[in-house]
Amino acid sequence: MPIYLKYLITAAVVVAVSEFAKRSDRLGALISALPMITILVMIWLFVEVKGDAQSAKIANHAFYTFWFVIPTLPMFLVMSSMMKKGSGFLPALGVYVAGTLVLFLLLHLILKRFGMGLI
Repeated sequence: MPIYLKYLITAAVVVAVSEFAKRSDRLGALISALPMITILVMIWLFVEVKGDAQSAKIANHAFYTFWFVIPTLPMFLVMSSMMKKGSGFLPALGVYVAGTLVLFLLLHLILKRFGMGLI
C-alpha cells in the first residue's frame, strides 16, 4: 500500500473524530475512545506483512497496545479535573503527559518483576 494513502486515510480518521468532538462532547469522546488508530495499524500490518510474521506482528501489537493504554487512563481524569478547576489547557496537558510517563514507568517496573518488561 502506498505510504501517501496510509497518511490520507489515517489523517481523515483524526479529522473526522475532531469534527465529531466539536459537535458533541460525548459522541466525540466515544469515537475517540475506540481504538481506531490501533485498528488501522493492524490493517496496515495485515496488508503489508506477509508470511509467518504477520500473525505474530499483529498479536504483539495488540498485546503491547493493551499495556500501553493502562497508564493513560487515570490521566484523562486528572486532566479533566484540572481543567474544570481552571487550569489552562497547556498546563493540564503537561501534567497529563508527565503523569502518563510516570505511570508508564511504574507499570513497566511492576511488570518487569513478573518477567514482562514493556521497554
